[in-house]
Amino acid sequence: MIWVIALGLVTIVSVIMGLKKKKAIFLLVPFASIFAFMLVKIIMVPLPFSDTVRFIFSLRG
Repeated sequence: MIWVIALGLVTIVSVIMGLKKKKAIFLLVPFASIFAFMLVKIIMVPLPFSDTVRFIFSLRG
């Protein structure tokens, strides 16, 4: 739950900064932080990385 709050705060702060500073780079911060969070969670799985990614994409079936 703490991660949801943290990513929500990052999103809110980056949107406010993007609107105040009028720079689009701030709007990419939430996407980058969520991608980094997903990558860390995938790396934490005790299987090899390629097997984990293959397993995740086989769940769609």
